[in-house]
Amino acid sequence: MSVNNVSVIFDAPGPRGRALGRAIGAIGILLCIGLGALAVWLLRGQLLNWDLWKIFLEPDTWRYYILDGLKNTLMAAALAVVCAGIFGLFFGMARLNHLPVINIPAGIVVEFFRAVPVLMMMLFAYYFLLYQASGLVAPEYVPVVAVVAGLTFYNGSVLAELIRSGVHALPRGQREAGMAIGMSRRQTLREILLPQAITAMLPSLLSQLVVILKDTALGYIVTYNELLRAVQTRFSSGGVLVALIFCAALYIIINYGLTLLASWVERRIRVRRAGRSVGVGLVPVPGTANTNIRPDA
Repeated sequence: MSVNNVSVIFDAPGPRGRALGRAIGAIGILLCIGLGALAVWLLRGQLLNWDLWKIFLEPDTWRYYILDGLKNTLMAAALAVVCAGIFGLFFGMARLNHLPVINIPAGIVVEFFRAVPVLMMMLFAYYFLLYQASGLVAPEYVPVVAVVAGLTFYNGSVLAELIRSGVHALPRGQREAGMAIGMSRRQTLREILLPQAITAMLPSLLSQLVVILKDTALGYIVTYNELLRAVQTRFSSGGVLVALIFCAALYIIINYGLTLLASWVERRIRVRRAGRSVGVGLVPVPGTANTNIRPDA
């Protein structure tokens, strides 16, 4: 057996173990196929009804329902991403502040919004704007504001925690080096620590976009005409299961695209880092004992 095939975590399975693994895998696949076939058989009245599926071939279904709901979903997600990014950056830096009068209240805010369910925050914002601050926002904009507010507070708190943990994960020498060259705590955080932390946590930050997009479906509860609500409205007379399957397929496609984007950004960052490391070479300096020193030495 080659060295590359040896695992340092567990021993490689022998012939009997590999046979057992293949048998368990085959049983699992057959079980999934059987459960899927059973579900199709029990729901054949809707899943195999062409009259329900052909509705998606009608132009009005796409024009007035699917595209309109998809537009509202993407708009709410885009607004929530921007607002959550600002919220997370502000409170993330506040939690990293060395003054207790700043980091303690910021920590309370972040932990509070991380603990409260997103739907509860949407409902609170919806009823508050509808009954307690009716003149603050026009009634037709209350649902979208409630959705964006709930997504902003929760996901912004998660982003703040990601930034804080990313900075604390950096080597302590990074902060000490900044302080050694005369930089203040704030300058060290802003110029040295924060860019490295955001770069390191960028895949996690981008994956949070998928969470924001999926959670826009909760806007259904506060009467926001997002994708799920729009499609269910079209199938209000019947075929709700078909509508749910179609919405699930659309969400999978969109979220898979966001996942590919996050992977592409991660690869670009890795390649750029490698290029910078290779670019810093050794150059000869005449008249010195050591003729091979770095150009930035």
